[in-house]
Amino acid sequence: MKVDQKGHTITIKDTQGDFTSFLDKVSQSNPSFETHNIILDLSHNNSITLADLKLVLPLAKLYKKSKKSFVVVVEGIDFNAVPEQLTVVPSVLEAHDIIEMEEIERDLGF
Repeated sequence: MKVDQKGHTITIKDTQGDFTSFLDKVSQSNPSFETHNIILDLSHNNSITLADLKLVLPLAKLYKKSKKSFVVVVEGIDFNAVPEQLTVVPSVLEAHDIIEMEEIERDLGF
């Protein structure tokens, strides 16, 4: 697991390729990340399925409730099949763009 912080955003990258253990580590580290927007970078793991992404939903809901952004980066998945409560994009650049837009919306009171 590789963690990079840039401003109010933390990018957590899966370096092991084992999604279950990665998700456990992220969940255990959650209190130290609470005050930041999160990008979960799974782009190097080609075995991520829709069922795997659904395991991230409770974590995503927790961040949305605390008015922080939670974006998952995954390539090669049917984005239309992803649950509405989960923000999934194909690149880290798009993840940063989404977080920037959500920050503006929160500042405007939406």
